[in-house]
Amino acid sequence: MWYDGQIWNGYDARTTVGGLDKASIGPIAERGVVGRGILIDIARWRGKEALDPAETFTHEDLVACAEDQGTPIEKHDVLVVRTNFLKHSFDQGERFYDDFCEPGLVYSPELVRWFHEMEIPNLATDTIANEITYDPHNGAALPLHCALMRNLGVALTEICDLEELAADCAQDRQFTFMYAAAPLKVAKAAGTPVNPMAIK
Repeated sequence: MWYDGQIWNGYDARTTVGGLDKASIGPIAERGVVGRGILIDIARWRGKEALDPAETFTHEDLVACAEDQGTPIEKHDVLVVRTNFLKHSFDQGERFYDDFCEPGLVYSPELVRWFHEMEIPNLATDTIANEITYDPHNGAALPLHCALMRNLGVALTEICDLEELAADCAQDRQFTFMYAAAPLKVAKAAGTPVNPMAIK
């Protein structure tokens, strides 16, 4: 992800031509991501089976949901956010993509500042893009990709199947776990598949 001709850490966007010479998945794949994960079940918190198309939430909603679940978000947590929106793809088939706009986090300077202050390393969700597809304030597509990935270096993990984890967390009321994920080691790749584990 880039804008103003630069990718993460100020590298020239032209270093991505033919593969990423800078800021590839390589360093993350070498070490993996391991830390305290916290499930933030936005759908259940809002009393819904699944969020609606274009439904938004903010960092303040993340904080409130976590606190209502009994486990506040801490610095360096891996945020695992459940919307259950992909359920609509199974129910609707091809119609799922009509006027497509996923629910998700919506950009604000305050949200980006919060991610920075909390030093969040990884945002994992069950949606395709981790954020609302089109910003309702200005129509921009995926602005948080630039703000979080390009500016802060936050890794994004997408299309996670969170249903078994969510059911288990709702049952025992433990919403934190050891999160471990190791991307495939593909040279110069922008990203690769990953199989995250939540160990409780």
